[in-house]
Amino acid sequence: MFADLLRRLTAAAPAPLPPEDERLALAALLVRIARADGDYAEVERERIDRILATRYGLSPFEAPKLRAEAEALEAEAPDTVRFTRAIKDAVPYEARAGVIEALWEVVLADGVREHEEDALLRLVAPMLGINDRDSALLRQKVEARRA
Repeated sequence: MFADLLRRLTAAAPAPLPPEDERLALAALLVRIARADGDYAEVERERIDRILATRYGLSPFEAPKLRAEAEALEAEAPDTVRFTRAIKDAVPYEARAGVIEALWEVVLADGVREHEEDALLRLVAPMLGINDRDSALLRQKVEARRA
């Protein structure tokens, strides 16, 4: 099911993704960050659903469906470096900055900044073309909303 999308993402010169594939790829990245610490908690799944519903205007039934598809894609996706670089090549900058903010929301969803999630986000942000400073500002923005 996801073979075509993965093939397009990992092509030598990936073309921009259609909106439905872009959102699936970005959702899979949210799932990957949530799974990074080995504890894919319900609070993280709920946060991913809220992010997807808000970002893409999905209903309370559509967001969990997209997350389930993203979980399957994430399980089949190549290593994080190739997967993230492929997303960078196929997704506009504005969407990538927004996904870093969403990734911080997932990392901070359970109230604990786990080392594994933090390390993965520090790896992913530059690969998406987001520098450490901007990533930190996005994290602070998320933390301020949670306070």
